[in-house]
Amino acid sequence: MRASERTYETLREEILDGTLAAGTVLAEVEQAERLGVSRTPVREALARLGSDGLVAAQSARALVVAELSGGSIADLYELREALEEQAARLAARRGEPERFTALAERFRAAGELVDAGETGLAEYYAVIADFDRAIDEAAGNSHLSAALRSVRLHSTRIRRIARHDPERLRAAAGEHLLIVEAIIARDQSLAAHATHVHLHMSLRHALASIEARRVA
Repeated sequence: MRASERTYETLREEILDGTLAAGTVLAEVEQAERLGVSRTPVREALARLGSDGLVAAQSARALVVAELSGGSIADLYELREALEEQAARLAARRGEPERFTALAERFRAAGELVDAGETGLAEYYAVIADFDRAIDEAAGNSHLSAALRSVRLHSTRIRRIARHDPERLRAAAGEHLLIVEAIIARDQSLAAHATHVHLHMSLRHALASIEARRVA
């Protein structure tokens, strides 16, 4: 793997999981020393992160991890509604129920993973990732999948806000289960509605979390 690709993936994951918090200054020299690479791979990685919307210019010479504002989160969820509800409809129409039956069982057990420490949380998010892949494959629309990949990059960052809220994680697992069960039943309207409910509850939680941090 090229140094720039490795640097990009490392910085991206650190931003997504909160290791590099919003507002953190990303100086080329500092990051190059920390990651053990030259400045060129860092410069290339930061350019890609800027295109992803994960890094923003604080000034003409300083880049920072992009902020998660209430407004930007609300904008993202407006897009998620359009894309994910349609993807759920298509998955219910075109998907193989057997693929989602296995996911249903995993979501029924997902609540137990929440209390199993970091290993359990990693497995919990692996179930979510497998759900996303199953939706993409069942929907069978490459353009929709490409748009969803971009949206999910930012959704992952927002989703991690809930990692310290076991009650929300358990509720989200139940919401995903309803989506999966609707797809198994080939009920397009119900799949879209269950997706809408999940996104609504996720948005409420994300905005409340952002506000709580702001007040604190």
